[in-house]
Amino acid sequence: MIPTFLSGVPRYLFLTGKGGVGKTSVACATAIHLARQGRAVLLVSTDPASNVGQVFGLRIGNTITEVPAVPGLSALEINPDQAAEAYRERIVGPVRGLLPETEVKVIEEQLSGACTTEIASFNEFTGLLAGDEAVAGFDHVVFDTAPTGHTIRLLQLPGSWTDFLDEGKGDASCLGPLAGLDRQRAVYAEAVAALGDPARTRLVLVTRAQRAAVEEIDRTHAELAALGLSEQHVVVNAVMPRPEGSDELAAAVYEREQAVLADLPTALRELPTDVLALKGDNMVGLDALGSLFQPGTNLAVEPAEPVDVPAGAGSLGALVDELAAAEHGLVMLMGKGGVGKTTVAAAIAVALAERGLDVHLTTTDPAAHLAETLDGTVPGLEASRIDPEAATRRYRETVLRTKGAALDDAGRAALEEDLRSPCTEEIAVFQAFSRAVNEAKRRIVVMDTAPTGHTLLLLDATGSYHRDVVRQMEEGAAFTTPMMRLHDADYTKVIVVTLPETTPVLEAEGLQADLRRAGIEPWAWVVNNSLAAAATADPLLRRRAATERGEIARVLTVDAERCAILPLLAREPVGVPALRALTAPSPAPVIA
Repeated sequence: MIPTFLSGVPRYLFLTGKGGVGKTSVACATAIHLARQGRAVLLVSTDPASNVGQVFGLRIGNTITEVPAVPGLSALEINPDQAAEAYRERIVGPVRGLLPETEVKVIEEQLSGACTTEIASFNEFTGLLAGDEAVAGFDHVVFDTAPTGHTIRLLQLPGSWTDFLDEGKGDASCLGPLAGLDRQRAVYAEAVAALGDPARTRLVLVTRAQRAAVEEIDRTHAELAALGLSEQHVVVNAVMPRPEGSDELAAAVYEREQAVLADLPTALRELPTDVLALKGDNMVGLDALGSLFQPGTNLAVEPAEPVDVPAGAGSLGALVDELAAAEHGLVMLMGKGGVGKTTVAAAIAVALAERGLDVHLTTTDPAAHLAETLDGTVPGLEASRIDPEAATRRYRETVLRTKGAALDDAGRAALEEDLRSPCTEEIAVFQAFSRAVNEAKRRIVVMDTAPTGHTLLLLDATGSYHRDVVRQMEEGAAFTTPMMRLHDADYTKVIVVTLPETTPVLEAEGLQADLRRAGIEPWAWVVNNSLAAAATADPLLRRRAATERGEIARVLTVDAERCAILPLLAREPVGVPALRALTAPSPAPVIA
């Protein structure tokens, strides 16, 4: 049966949701389905960690590329770095040779931050929505969007930048010369119109049958509806079918997911909803993607023997033992959304505190649920989160109290307008992040970071700040910036968290490459929710476990100097006792 969200499809389809729920697989399967119906389809990824090319086994990149195996299908990956470089050159190129070299360098530095990268990607995105000639021949444009936070930001930009320009606000140091934006007025206005027109645009909220993922799309639904994007559908991906045997893990996963489906938030229950069954194979390649919307589990022959974890894997407890050797320092958990960073961060923090260390567990992820995951207290452990709204409010109050103190009414009003810039939040969150980094001089700070794209933007801001400080300091002056702390392998330990699946591992490898380019070497990896490390006799789960071995072996032999493997548990590890069990030498499944 064809999913309801593919009935009466408008020209633009957006697939969004928490990272790790299978948006790319659903987007690719959607594009294949439409193309096989004889439509001309363009599949676009706006995710900084895009892996559409890997899913098709094809190099795509920043130009529209035909997918030879699927007539009528083309794909495009909006590469933020390439888009930013082209944007900078469009602005800086015309003034080279006309302005002094020192002024040109200042403009280049002003255009080197996260805001410019976001604006550049946004320009590419809005062009597709506003009737760009490049998409004129396509019947449908399917957007595989970034994780939810990026998507919300991206969809808010057309309205916020249009208002920004109409009201004459703005700071060239943040946005680049406003003339470059002003030329985009008509394009932005058309993008806003397209997004809000249900005859042209449909939003597909992709989730897993997991409470955190469902809560995320519930928030997304409300935020998108507030933006005027009312044409929405829900897809619940990879749902465990009723087990035929008596395997306890399979039964526990099935019952847990069914409980989530039965208790969907009211607003989501009112939306058209499709439920897709968990498949036995990874959704990579045309055969697998073509089967995603078909009934059944696509189950191959069951492996004769239980699947084990490749040799070389360690335990989370062993990593904690090494971390506990220091009395202070920063431990950063990084990775895409949905891989369990919050759980792993909380387990590490609990274990360190119970070893008698002074520990601060914090998060930069607006959607994190530290309090719910801990569900208790541990002596020596402080928990908090960097709230973007609260950080922005404090930043605005501080600037008005200091820089605004000596201004007249007109000057103060102008300053207040500047502080309403879309970039103010990023500055405020960076400052809060910097305070947490510096706090690790006297205690252990365990930081659960936001999904990959957000974190890279934060690191970009950290690098920009470092360059500013270096440029302004006198030669020979002593100073330490947050970026210098992150470069210090004795001070900062970065742990990459992933799942034992093709897409999460590829994205984790991309993150590691980005970190290395920034001069930060990951200290360890954690492969979470492994079926190969769990005890199961269920044929479907056993088949899924067999697909993990290659990914785990790759992490162990190619990617990680240290690696811990955590099994999929029958009961979600919530509360101090369950978190403590994760750092035991050989954590066993917690059977419900």
